[in-house]
Amino acid sequence: MEDNLDEQQKTEPQNTQNQPQQQGQQKKPYRRPYYRRNYNQNRKPTGQTPNQPPMQQPVIVQTVSFKKVSIVVPLLNEEESLRPLYQEIRKALKTVSCDYEILFIDDGSRDKSLSIIKEIARTDNKVHYYSFRTNYGKSAALQVAFKHVTGDAVITMDADLQDDPAEIPNLLKKLEEGYDLVSGWKKKRFDPFIKKITSKFFNFTTRLLTGIKIHDFNCGLKAYRKAVVQTVDVYGEMHRYIPVLAGWQGFSVAEIVVKHHPRRYGKTKFGISRFFKGFIDLITVSFTIRFIKRPMHLFGFVGALSTLVGIGISVWLTIEKLVYNIGINNRPIFFLGILLIIVGVQFFAIGLIGELIVHNTHSEKEYIIKEKK
Repeated sequence: MEDNLDEQQKTEPQNTQNQPQQQGQQKKPYRRPYYRRNYNQNRKPTGQTPNQPPMQQPVIVQTVSFKKVSIVVPLLNEEESLRPLYQEIRKALKTVSCDYEILFIDDGSRDKSLSIIKEIARTDNKVHYYSFRTNYGKSAALQVAFKHVTGDAVITMDADLQDDPAEIPNLLKKLEEGYDLVSGWKKKRFDPFIKKITSKFFNFTTRLLTGIKIHDFNCGLKAYRKAVVQTVDVYGEMHRYIPVLAGWQGFSVAEIVVKHHPRRYGKTKFGISRFFKGFIDLITVSFTIRFIKRPMHLFGFVGALSTLVGIGISVWLTIEKLVYNIGINNRPIFFLGILLIIVGVQFFAIGLIGELIVHNTHSEKEYIIKEKK
């Protein structure tokens, strides 16, 4: 009897499974289990613990031949932008395989810029600063920085966050191609309209007069080899013409396109007076580079030309007086000829005096030696 009961228990599940099919293929409606509603929300990603932060992509480090890079930041009243600028510079330098230093040059700021720089320097021994008692200008700030940098490559940038520190690896990469100076080109600018127009006109004129074929002479974002900053003398407002000064002294100059951002804080230091000062400085640069060691080439040429024109006018008037008996006493051209002769002699004399000064102050230190054995 027990065997019969076991057989009935085994056959009953099979009969119940086949029972729906026997009753006209009736099926029960599907119900989604309630415990699956929050299944995807409560599901944890595999390989991570609940408190584990999301995985970050590894930082790609660029290998460079420079042992140390010096970052130079001249500034004037930029208290709001200093902390974010410092963080962005550090972030950019993490992608470069060399030591570094950061030099802040405070050009007589009247806000809290110096206090913020001191606070940053207390927490980071790679940060140094120099503070002027009053405002001397950007050229003076760069000149002081160039005397104190210890890196074999130097990067300059403005402190207003318009220059992107992420361009530092790109500048160093271009510098490693063999160039001595790499200038940034703000191809897409976020500046006021008047500044864009004056900058284009200024850059075009400078390219035409100097022969240095770059598009943005006044871009604050530049990279130099140490030999350049040790050689170039920056004063007055000559920071605009550092590529010109370097190019005329035999250094190779290149250019790359860099990112430019709108100003986040403060206001621009650009004024219309800087536009006119720039052209006066361009004339100064052209003279000092081309004629500082040979002043007679300029003053002697102008003096000789003026004297010859004056003599020519005087000879013509003399011929008219002797041949045609035309009076010359009351003719303005007579006085012009005399004036040109006097001015020409004066210019010629200035050229001679300049040559004497150059001869007596000549020194071999003025020549730049690239290599020696």
